[in-house]
This record gives sequence, C-alpha cells and structure tokens, in this order.
Amino acid sequence: MNVRRLIPAAALAGAVALGATALTACSDAGAASGSGSGGLDVTASFYPMQFLAERIGKDHVKVSTLTKPGVEPHDLDITPKQTAQLGEADVVLYLKGLQPAVDEAVAQSGVKNVVDAATLTELEAHAASGHDGHDHAAEGGAEAEGHGHDHDHGHDEGGKDPHVWLDPSKYAEIAKGVGASLEKADPDHAADYKKNTADLVAELGALDTEFKDGLKNTASRTFITTHSAFGYLAEHYGLDQEGIAGVDPESEPSPARMKELQAVARKDNVTTVFFETLASDKTATTLARDTGLKTDVLDPLEGISDTSQGDDYFEVMRSNLKNLQKALGAK
Repeated sequence: MNVRRLIPAAALAGAVALGATALTACSDAGAASGSGSGGLDVTASFYPMQFLAERIGKDHVKVSTLTKPGVEPHDLDITPKQTAQLGEADVVLYLKGLQPAVDEAVAQSGVKNVVDAATLTELEAHAASGHDGHDHAAEGGAEAEGHGHDHDHGHDEGGKDPHVWLDPSKYAEIAKGVGASLEKADPDHAADYKKNTADLVAELGALDTEFKDGLKNTASRTFITTHSAFGYLAEHYGLDQEGIAGVDPESEPSPARMKELQAVARKDNVTTVFFETLASDKTATTLARDTGLKTDVLDPLEGISDTSQGDDYFEVMRSNLKNLQKALGAK
C-alpha cells in the first residue's frame, strides 16, 4: 500500500460511511482476471481473497477478481457495468473496510452468497507507531501531517485495521470461514472444500511457525515502513512497526516526522526503511538517504505483479520474512 495524500475530512467521512473498502480498478470488459473451470462462479475483491478462493475451490470454482494484477487495490473505481456483472456471481468474497468502491458495489449487487472476510476473524485497531501501543487518532488527539498515522484510508468507521491477511494465523481463520461458505454454496463438493481448507490451514500454520522461529532472536525489534500495513504481523511476532503513513507520496516526510524517525532508528538499532512494489519508493529513499539507512521491500500482498518477490501468497510472505530477518539482524 502506498502512502497517500491526505484527503479532506468531508471526503474521508464519505469513504468511511461506505465502509472503507477500495479495490483496484477493473477493466470495463469485466473482471480483471479469472482462473479455474468449475461450476461455481466466485468473484473476489482483491488478491488475498482470490488466493483463498482458488486454493480452497480448486477445480470446482471459477474465480475472477475485481483487482488487476499490479494495480493498487485502494484506488479502485467500479463502473455500473461492473456492479451489474458482480451481481451475476454465485459467491462474492471481499473484505469490508478496505475498499469503499467495492463495499458500495457489493451492497448494490443483490448477490445471495456474500462473504465478508472482516467477519471471519477479529479486527483490531493499530497505531502507525508500534511504540506507544495505542492509536492517537482514535483519541481525538493531534492529527498533524507527518505523525505517522494513517488518516486517509485503510480503516473502517470503527478505526479497525483491515490488513489481517499479513498475519498467517488470522488468514487461516478467514480461510476456514471461506471454506465453510463454499461448502454451503456448493454442497455437492463440500467434502473437497473441507479437505482443501484443512490443507491450506495446515500450510498457513507451518508458515506461522517459520515466522515465529525466524524472528525469535533479532538484534532489533523495530522496522520502518512507508505504510503501516503490518500491524497484525508486528503484533503477532512481537515487533514494533514505525510507519510514515499520512504523508504525500510525492513529497518528502515532514521535518518533525523525519526527526522522530531518526531518533527511533538510533534508539532501536534500525537498519532499513521498507517500501512496497506497488508504490513509489521516493519517500523511503528520501528517509533512508537522510538517516543513513538502507532500503528494501516489504510487500503488503495486496496484489501479485511482475515486480512481486514471488508468484503467490506463500512465496511473497517468505520473501518478507527473509527481508525482515536481514533488516532486524536475525541471529
């Protein structure tokens, strides 16, 4: 997720009222991509939902996604034609609270089987800074630009962080709910969905163990990222996330935030500023240059593209683990 421009309060309120779920733009021709040849037509909002549908449904489903590969999910606009096409799906799988355009389209679609991943696990509020343990924005405190909090998008009206798929344990909970929903929508293949779900949950459990073991003993517990999408990951593995969210991606970080991050980097032995493949690395490189730090990729896995460090969820997550281990000084 890239760091986006601050938007006016009225516009933000409108997005929040929609439920804060924005997926990447589809072509007017319809869903951005599809896979499978099965009888159950599943429309997924963006890559993490698409991946679950494909791995659990396999040959019994035909999966299409609203988000084109390589396009930033939050920037999605959906046309009336696409909303109508959405209404033809047998199952719609999305994450309410991430993409306002999708929330609105799903509400208008009339689809019987709608699966909201946000209801399948517990969502939490996360501050952009992992050091204070609470979200100043939720307190109605100062929200000056450059304080690292994510003001412009990415949270629903409850202030909850939607990036649950970056914690394998929470992603496994969502997988179980998706599997149960596919069983209900297509009972003739329920046994296959149940087995595929169990296999995926086991694989996610193994990934969770890899992260726990790989991040158990590190020289630092703090990482800096251009967008604070990694709150669940940081919390689950005992790390501190320092985000530069709320700063225009085309401008340099504010002097106040720069000074704050420089202090954090010195205090917590930070070596690296992370950026993501779907966003400009300008903010990260500027901060790194001015603080004497390195840059590297930490992928929020909102989409798979030619620049992704892997071909699927597991490959990219393992690449994230390696990059975190390197940056944190894993022993």
